[in-house]
Amino acid sequence: MIVVERIDPKGSAHRISIRGHEIVADMSAPDGHDAGPDPHDLYDAALGACKAMTMLWYAQRHAIPVEDIHVGVVRDNSQERQGVYKLTTRIAITGPMSDEQHDTLIAGAAKCPLHKLMSEVETQIETIAVPRVGDPERR
Repeated sequence: MIVVERIDPKGSAHRISIRGHEIVADMSAPDGHDAGPDPHDLYDAALGACKAMTMLWYAQRHAIPVEDIHVGVVRDNSQERQGVYKLTTRIAITGPMSDEQHDTLIAGAAKCPLHKLMSEVETQIETIAVPRVGDPERR
């Protein structure tokens, strides 16, 4: 389970706890204090991390000599309200690999689980309110 809780009752930053790991997320100015990445940043970063890890996983299993993987993610949210959220990834891989191995890794990046999840899967979200402390249901 992932837990998100407000850090300071006067601020906008939240602590995200995931399996013993913690990340701070916040809104950027002027709405927040930019104490951490905002939710869009985390979403975009998840795609970049997934692409990088998918390429590394494939390279390790197929003995492709990778030295470094760099994935940049650029967001264009200018049409988000119209239903289009565009992410562009730029990938640089170094190591003494053949052109064919390089192209295989780049093609694999487009098949990472989050790329598929973000572009091919319908996500269904259910929001449930739990009883507040002091509510008659909690007594």
